Amino acid sequence: MSFKDFKVAGLAAASCAALLAGCAGEPERPQQRLALRPAPPRAAEALAPRQADLIAQASAFESFMRHARAIDPAFSGPGEVSKAVQTGAAETPGELESGMVAYAALAALQEPAFVNAVRGERDAGALARRIETDPAAALALPGAQAAQARAAGALYAQGTSLAGEGQKVKRAAYTLQHQAWSKVRTDDAAGQLARVKRAGSAGYRPEPGDGERLAEALSGAGRRSGTASPLVTHGVALAALSLLGQEGRDRSLLADVRTGSCLRVAKLNYHQCLAAAGTRYEDVYCLGQHAMIDPGQCVVEATEVRPLRSPAPGRRSAVTRTSYRR
Repeated sequence: MSFKDFKVAGLAAASCAALLAGCAGEPERPQQRLALRPAPPRAAEALAPRQADLIAQASAFESFMRHARAIDPAFSGPGEVSKAVQTGAAETPGELESGMVAYAALAALQEPAFVNAVRGERDAGALARRIETDPAAALALPGAQAAQARAAGALYAQGTSLAGEGQKVKRAAYTLQHQAWSKVRTDDAAGQLARVKRAGSAGYRPEPGDGERLAEALSGAGRRSGTASPLVTHGVALAALSLLGQEGRDRSLLADVRTGSCLRVAKLNYHQCLAAAGTRYEDVYCLGQHAMIDPGQCVVEATEVRPLRSPAPGRRSAVTRTSYRR
């Protein structure tokens, strides 16, 4: 038995261009990115200092990363694949982007020297105005370098972990081809894609225990030294403003253009890949590459100063199919 590799044709270039034009032309509604949902139950007891707004934002990020990371690559049937495909879709790029900044801020707040320095500032209003004018001003505060390292380390750990699990799922797409059920063509591809899009627009829904899991993730995060990236800088600045009671002063801190673009392209590629797929093992490939590896890499690169290498639209969304020839 020999293998023959070939590509499943992706969406037409014109269609891809139209999709991108639609994404670029449709203004993003602020409430999609910034609307605060209730903090997870008991989150205030699990985290100190108590920052309910940041907890609500950060939990959206941590919850998606945790659920996506838990996808088991040992698929045994179509039902498990369908469920995993939905799990990989359960995030909106804007919510994930703002959640990353909030997560970085909460990590920075775990640095005692930084917290004490901000709280000890004599003119809180003047400091808040400086940070609003230039978020990097927060990096000059005592303890800020350690806070920055905590923020970068926390995000890096999340990103590398999801990308690593995504590699396992992607490899499973090839091993699954030995099982007949994985090669049967899906008879409801359009319906599946519609459900994926609905799951991606629903947003974060708090679950019992999310607060404790968020606190556990932050307490177990390492540190990552180096120059602060724009997103990490926003996180440290937001942490300082939250200690000053001014976290709502500059909502633009919850955004990072490069990271947002990276996450949106990853989501677009996921949809495009599923639209081009026809079998369950191809769905698994799309899941591993575009719902796990790509966003995981977006998170990792958000901790770095160099420009993000966003996955090119449509470039990696073609599915590799292996057929058997006797």
